[in-house]
Amino acid sequence: MNQEGEQLTFWQKLGYGVGDIFGGGSGTLINFFYLVFLTDVVRINPASAGTVILVSKIYDSVTDPIEGVISDRTRTRLGRRRPYLLAGIFFVFLSFYLMFFPIQSESETARFAFVLLTYLFFSTVVSIVMLNYNALQPELSLDYNERTALTSFRIFFSTVSSILCAVLPMEIIKAFPDVRSGWMAMATVFGLLFAVPFIATVLVTRERAEFQKPPRPFSWKQAFLEPFQVRTFVFVLFMYVTAFSAFDAVSSIVVYYIKTYLGRGEEVSFVLGTLLVSQVLSLPFYQHLSRRTSKPRAYIVGAVVFVVVMFFSFLITPASPQFAVYLFAALVGLGTGGVVMMVYAIFPDIPDVDELRFGERREGIFSALTTFTRKVSSALATFFVAQMLAIAGYIPPLEVEGKLIEQVQTPQFILTLRLVFIFLPVVLITFGIYFASRFPLSVERHRRLEAILEQARNGESVNENEKRQLTKLLIG
Repeated sequence: MNQEGEQLTFWQKLGYGVGDIFGGGSGTLINFFYLVFLTDVVRINPASAGTVILVSKIYDSVTDPIEGVISDRTRTRLGRRRPYLLAGIFFVFLSFYLMFFPIQSESETARFAFVLLTYLFFSTVVSIVMLNYNALQPELSLDYNERTALTSFRIFFSTVSSILCAVLPMEIIKAFPDVRSGWMAMATVFGLLFAVPFIATVLVTRERAEFQKPPRPFSWKQAFLEPFQVRTFVFVLFMYVTAFSAFDAVSSIVVYYIKTYLGRGEEVSFVLGTLLVSQVLSLPFYQHLSRRTSKPRAYIVGAVVFVVVMFFSFLITPASPQFAVYLFAALVGLGTGGVVMMVYAIFPDIPDVDELRFGERREGIFSALTTFTRKVSSALATFFVAQMLAIAGYIPPLEVEGKLIEQVQTPQFILTLRLVFIFLPVVLITFGIYFASRFPLSVERHRRLEAILEQARNGESVNENEKRQLTKLLIG
């Protein structure tokens, strides 16, 4: 049985980590390029494009929690999580390819319907695969710092994948004389990149036998209300949602910002790549900082760096030297690295707190609720940005013989673009800093928590006074 202080092998960390090639890469690619794909290639207006994403999240509000409950209650020879990862390999590829298939139809309504259906299909696959992937992480180690090390592996592969997804898609597309053929080739390449690594995840990881006991009888309260009675979960959920909404807002608008305001459309991939390279290089620093202080403190450092750097974008103009744009991107990456890593490092500790109160491991439902809120916040951020682009009067490119010819945007559009780019993410992540500063699960409290849980799992008598104190502090 794993103990506090246990060590995972390199291959266990590697096998788990490569699974987030899908989670990190697909999110980056969609955030950076999907809205542009819909408006410029499928050619539906920005408001309709934003509506597609928003409708899918309403759908997720029903399906995600149900999928989490099903995962927690699954019992197979492969465990609770790995069967879904194994089955998801084919569907990850298929759903991603269909989502970026450049449908052609004279009817915009038909194009809208196709886009909506394919995005719902992809959203379902993401929910099932990623909630089980996230739910697997807390079972691999019970150690506070070892979980951070495990997170470093997944965020490394997530960020490397994000770099590839920022730099390569447009290069693949530009390699084809016809823009639609380019998008289909890009979808094929990245569909395979996202699907194949789950083979290693399924083969290398093992689920904990002590967490496979029969679940309690199902109840709607248990599935959908009890998690929100856990103060620690609510706090990390706000840290997660506000920060990633900020990043999604930047991601969904940055391509427009670079190509229409800065006039550097040919450099989009390289600017985004610089940001993500900087993010991955920052991971060792934040891992060290979290060990010396705490995970919430490292989160706050990254968030503050992000806020300060975003205000410096006021100084970036079309006349700025090239190095200034890349320096700005690199500094943004230094901030996002700490926030991303620490959120995913904190998540595996939440089921421990839940087990203290309810005596059951429910990684699946916590993962589902987290995945759902992530997608809803992303949709709302993208929807807001899309509506602002539409209201500001975005002029899409003209298509001439398979090539897209950029149009000159109005001063009103450029002003709106700059204001949204700066202030929306800054306001959002400021809320994340607030909740991180009040996060109740410290390193010392986690050690006390794990000692209580270990006694309970072994059938030993538990210090009831200590249990009450921790319950009050962590659950409320």
